[in-house]
Amino acid sequence: MIGKISGRLDWRGSDSVLIDVRGVGYIVHVSNRTLMGLPSVGEAVSLYTDLLVREDLIQLFGFPTMFENEWHKLLTTVQGVGAKTSMLILGTLGAEGVARAITLGDARAVQSAPGVGPKLAQRVILELKSKAHSLMAAGAGLMAVAEADDDVIEVSQPKRVKKTVVPNALQARASASSDALSALVNLGYPPSDAAQAVVTVGSDVPDADTAMLIRAALKLLAPKG
Repeated sequence: MIGKISGRLDWRGSDSVLIDVRGVGYIVHVSNRTLMGLPSVGEAVSLYTDLLVREDLIQLFGFPTMFENEWHKLLTTVQGVGAKTSMLILGTLGAEGVARAITLGDARAVQSAPGVGPKLAQRVILELKSKAHSLMAAGAGLMAVAEADDDVIEVSQPKRVKKTVVPNALQARASASSDALSALVNLGYPPSDAAQAVVTVGSDVPDADTAMLIRAALKLLAPKG
């Protein structure tokens, strides 16, 4: 299994890139969102990857974070969602957007991806809603951006590659959501209900810290009447 590719970006296509790793070129399929975030041709690049193997086909799909990679794997477990459809969904919504849409049962958001009809969007929601909380809980630990390794990159003028990380605000939000979800589950709330409450509060108050998320989520989870 090829889990990560680090090298020099040699070519950019409409939905794939060529990465040179010590003279060996790897074609990696990426979403339009990932493509826009990649450096210029000739610069160092690194992506987490998922390998698709069929009798007549071998393809690599690349992602900037393990969080997005894991969502890709989960999306492709849904009947009718192949690797390309998953990439279109992730390219439209991003990993966080997919997590939010599925947790909140927002089929229209999933349907906004090209080629995804209402029936398929609803199937994605129904099949993955109960599984979303586990990825949300692991989100903070999966948000690090793939880092280009110095020792596998050959360039004419070697230079040290600076470590790239997800912006602090994004890491903080993922960490707060993960901690809040864990706290609510430990209090006895069903994981799916806790996840929906955390996502709802996070959508309304993006800058909420863990304590704020827990307090607001508890209000949503409190019995009505």
